[in-house]
Amino acid sequence: MSDDQIPSLARRFLDGCTQRGIMAATAESCTGGLIIAALTDIAGSSSVVDRGFVTYSNEAKMEMIGVSPDTLAAHGAVSRQTALEMAAGALERSRADIALSVTGIAGPGGGSVDKPVGLVWFGVARTGYEPTAESRSFDNHGREFIRKEAVATALELGIGALSRK
Repeated sequence: MSDDQIPSLARRFLDGCTQRGIMAATAESCTGGLIIAALTDIAGSSSVVDRGFVTYSNEAKMEMIGVSPDTLAAHGAVSRQTALEMAAGALERSRADIALSVTGIAGPGGGSVDKPVGLVWFGVARTGYEPTAESRSFDNHGREFIRKEAVATALELGIGALSRK
């Protein structure tokens, strides 16, 4: 992913929100606010960006966006279930009609056999649709690489969700 692709993806996502007259929110863990930063780097984004939740800790996930302690205990922060609850919680706790979530292991440490460095889960919640989640396993070319790939993937998933009928 080249650095110039993220602004293009962010613009496409914002344009999709503008065309549908909907607001967007994010719930970010391993990206630490990079998605909302990419969106708000674009002039005029305030017409469709409501807010970004940076929920790096489990406590923040529970307090700010309502991720269940049971979900975190049973599945961990880096899981399909947590990504779904993050996206749904961001949607519920904002004025947005679409919310993107991301939770993963950017490294260099923190990985395990079951959840290696580079594993990232993404969630998308949109008013009127069932929330969805999917994962990607990025090559471990360092923390910056994984985080940039996660930002681009989240925006691509958001663009895809906006095209759903």
